[in-house]
Amino acid sequence: MTDYATRRTMMVDTQIRPSDVTKFPIIDAMLSVPRENFVPRDLREAAYVGENMPLDRGRVILEPRTFAKMLDALDVQQNELVLDIGSGLGYSAAVLARLAEAVVALEDNSERCQDSQEALAEFGADNVICQNGPLDAGAPEHGPYDVIVVEGAVDQIPQTIIDQLKNGGRIIALFADGAFGRVMMGYKLDGKVDWRNVFDAGAPVLPGFQKQHIFAL
Repeated sequence: MTDYATRRTMMVDTQIRPSDVTKFPIIDAMLSVPRENFVPRDLREAAYVGENMPLDRGRVILEPRTFAKMLDALDVQQNELVLDIGSGLGYSAAVLARLAEAVVALEDNSERCQDSQEALAEFGADNVICQNGPLDAGAPEHGPYDVIVVEGAVDQIPQTIIDQLKNGGRIIALFADGAFGRVMMGYKLDGKVDWRNVFDAGAPVLPGFQKQHIFAL
């Protein structure tokens, strides 16, 4: 029988801590959430590998290091509402649920959303709801949000997403740049987002976040 608890500890000790992620709430959350319960069943043995984990249609679950460093930059507080865009099978939402007051996990695949909700309920994350809908539309009915996390790469962030972020709130996303990309965090002040570079990482671009190409005759 696989000892996932030991693998989880090893993931934190070899992937998370060496990446200068030392905030106790993040370490505690990543030690507490059974990642193997939030990945495709046939990939459970690879749940703690330090790579992006494939889903379908080019989607991935972000590697632990990338996700942890995003959380470290965001510094989510216990009284905050978080929108988790592209939450996959719920791993990121389960971790965020340990840090925030409430989480809206947005998925564009209804079956994945259902599986995610069941896994989250089994874990006891009763402060998360999984919303099914287009990723680039967000979930305005539950906002505005203190924090928005985009679980994949983007070419651009639609204004509809920016509009759902509270003034004074933070948004983090991985901006695609060839084979690699840059994770950037934005602060919303006076209705506009000021972005700063955080670290380098890579992932496929999420549906709806591709660059809009305009063709002229």
